[in-house]
Amino acid sequence: MSAVRHWSASVFLLVFSATCACPQAATSPKKRPPSTQKLSNPLNDLLDEAQRSIERQDFEAAIAPLEKVITEKPDFAYGHFQLGYVFTALKRWEDARREYQRATELDPKMAEAYLNLGLVLLGREPAAAVAPLRKAVELLPSQSRPRYLLGVALEQAGDLRGAAEAYKAAAALDPRDFETRIALARVLLGEKQYAEAEAKFREALAMQPDSVGGRLGLAQALDAQHKPEAADAYKSYLEVQPSDREARRRLARFLFDAKQYDAAIAELDRVDAAPGPDVASLALRADIQVVQLRWDAAVATLKRAIALAPDRLDLREGLGNTYLQKKDYAAAEKELEAVLRADGKNLAAWKDLSTVHYLEGNCPAALKMLDELERREKLNAGAWFMRATCYDKLKVVPEAISAYEKFREVDHGQNANQDWQAEQRIKTLRRMLEKHH
Repeated sequence: MSAVRHWSASVFLLVFSATCACPQAATSPKKRPPSTQKLSNPLNDLLDEAQRSIERQDFEAAIAPLEKVITEKPDFAYGHFQLGYVFTALKRWEDARREYQRATELDPKMAEAYLNLGLVLLGREPAAAVAPLRKAVELLPSQSRPRYLLGVALEQAGDLRGAAEAYKAAAALDPRDFETRIALARVLLGEKQYAEAEAKFREALAMQPDSVGGRLGLAQALDAQHKPEAADAYKSYLEVQPSDREARRRLARFLFDAKQYDAAIAELDRVDAAPGPDVASLALRADIQVVQLRWDAAVATLKRAIALAPDRLDLREGLGNTYLQKKDYAAAEKELEAVLRADGKNLAAWKDLSTVHYLEGNCPAALKMLDELERREKLNAGAWFMRATCYDKLKVVPEAISAYEKFREVDHGQNANQDWQAEQRIKTLRRMLEKHH
């Protein structure tokens, strides 16, 4: 026999550690090489021997006969392709890459070689996989799978827009392919096209209602749009993936926003059951306790959170504010001053500390805090009222009048009681000034 036989297809599943769905490898080409590449009977026999070893999955045994073939016939593209396939099965990635690359150089129309080269690169160098997969798409225009694989490569390389285009093209060729549909939805979510992502996740779930990724993706798309039904979507996802702490925490946040505080706490209890609470769940628990006016519980929770994350100044500031609400001014002052020593630009801490001094009756300290705050932002009506009453108590009359007037200017009558009080004090203080003159 002088011509190359039709070789049976070799199929191998490539497993990658990538986050995207793991694609399958292409089959070996069934077409004959160009007629100029005639092989002698001994070389055909070697190919036969290699093929039998491949079919037995004895890939090591297939190496020697294939290497003999390409030593005798180095420009034989099919031999390089089959050797690349064997190296793929043995996870000898660089050797496989070299052989597939050589096959494409020798036969630029061997679509399977481009496809398998892309697959070998996909798990390690996704950006490098793009070019051979584009070529495979060009050579196999009616097949959806190469377009899907190109989408995977572009997605892993960070080109989400390009990945979406590839997935859309693949979906157009095979509208019932679940893997492509959910990949497209995932990329649209990453591109912040939340409404379109929601629609695609719903289409994917119509194909596979129990899809874990589909349920989570739908919940995330709804979450990003602040849609209330995100809570039910997270519940649906947690039915199939109950150990996902972050999803359960997001559900608790939605329940909190819906003022379902007991239900939110119940979800956090599940989050914290094992291996124990983390900072995020403790912070959310404290938020709920604050809204419920459970100040002692909130203090205890925030202290636990700070023990886990002592550098989190927002937690320290929150603890200071909670002490302020409890009217434990000494403890509040201690926490807030610690925050400001670490971050002098923390406006929330400046505001809370000025309030602490004001409520303690320490007007000089409160005025000093308000002066510091005014250097950083315009004072609101409440701050001007605090400043006015402090000057009033200290009998600094002109400054008190000016601050009361500024309060009324900024407040625009939104706080009727304080506005009336300011008006009356302005009248009284002006009469006082007139008596002294």
